[in-house]
Amino acid sequence: MLRVSILTAALLLTGQAAAQPVAASAIPAEVLAVVKAAQPSMTIQEAELKEREGRRYYDVGGTLPGGAEIELDLLETPKGWEVVETQRDIPWGEAPHPVHAAAAAPTKGAAPARVIESRQNDGMIIYELFAPGQPKTPAVEISWKDSVAKVLTETWPH
Repeated sequence: MLRVSILTAALLLTGQAAAQPVAASAIPAEVLAVVKAAQPSMTIQEAELKEREGRRYYDVGGTLPGGAEIELDLLETPKGWEVVETQRDIPWGEAPHPVHAAAAAPTKGAAPARVIESRQNDGMIIYELFAPGQPKTPAVEISWKDSVAKVLTETWPH
């Protein structure tokens, strides 16, 4: 008899699946090749395989020389795996001033507890702002491209 947990069922109904941790030593060679081409000096520490809304992703996290943490999100495409975003935590003060201005209304001026800078392949940057006590889901996402900051009204797909 197949038993599905309430969490798994909810994730499946919302188009999300639970992440499957993957040991660094078990990451497929084709994924490793893409990661090393994008960040040759990265020391891989962890990875997860995810499926979200019919798309398969590998999230590969690690450190750069000097200790900075970085995560590459790879999407499986018909051509193979490709890096779709590069993420790192940054201090709120490092975000451009127009991003701060765009965040003022939706955050009511409160500084975020955490900021993830997600660099996309097309040059766009998505700033994910996390409210205090809400570490899992960004309270606000703001795009930054061509010196224009916009509050996103839908969750960024990657």
